[in-house]
Amino acid sequence: MPPATPYLELKAVAAYLGPRLVFNDLSLRLLVGENTVILGPNGAGKSALIKLLSREIYPVVKPGSWLRIFGEKTVNLWDLRARIGLVSSDLQADYGGCVAASDVVLSGFFGSVGIGRSQEPSAGQRERVGELLCQLGLADLEDRPYAQLSDGQQRRLLLARALVHRPQVLVLDEPTNGLDLKAKHELLANLRVLAQKGTTLLIVTHQIETIIPEISRCILLSQGAVLAEGPIDELLQDAPLSALFNTPLRVCKAAGYRQVFPAE
Repeated sequence: MPPATPYLELKAVAAYLGPRLVFNDLSLRLLVGENTVILGPNGAGKSALIKLLSREIYPVVKPGSWLRIFGEKTVNLWDLRARIGLVSSDLQADYGGCVAASDVVLSGFFGSVGIGRSQEPSAGQRERVGELLCQLGLADLEDRPYAQLSDGQQRRLLLARALVHRPQVLVLDEPTNGLDLKAKHELLANLRVLAQKGTTLLIVTHQIETIIPEISRCILLSQGAVLAEGPIDELLQDAPLSALFNTPLRVCKAAGYRQVFPAE
């Protein structure tokens, strides 16, 4: 079997988010074909890591430090969008209320927020959007304004948007934030299907209960540093999670999912 391809490699990276130094000496490797969760409390640097991957922020240039995406230090953003899909709360907030649901998905082809007058989607692109809306149970909403949709429907639309290019890797930043139980379970079911069909998932979260059974690797991130990494069954245990969140915790597992409770 050929070795797995890294889609993100960081070596001794320092990076700022605004005026704040988020990472000072961060090293990690993420592989195509290995579904991974990056888990950590608020302020750990999770969102900044996604911004490094999406090229919204850049590492500090210094000797012995580098960032590579699919093995390359320089990346064409159009090529990157085709290979890595992104779903985030920031993106969800960017869309205006009047954008039609189908246009939200179509805009993924152009890397835009909505469809402008100069953008003319092809018949093939519209067909792909129709496929995704059906696949994610959104076909009856294609003409509805974005603002009239529930948070769960909006999040699934953004998932469809991220999938228009059939990316190798799908990155999800706190994917179930703000969703009720039904919407959360629907979204997690969609992610399980994608993982089972071969899409590599990177879930970035502080919510242990949203880690689907198909995730095999775990990276614990704390204050901009990797606290631990390894197989998920080794790290989603009482002691590692208690150390990560700095509070006594007890982990229970059922149907492939985990719940965390205060340790008595």
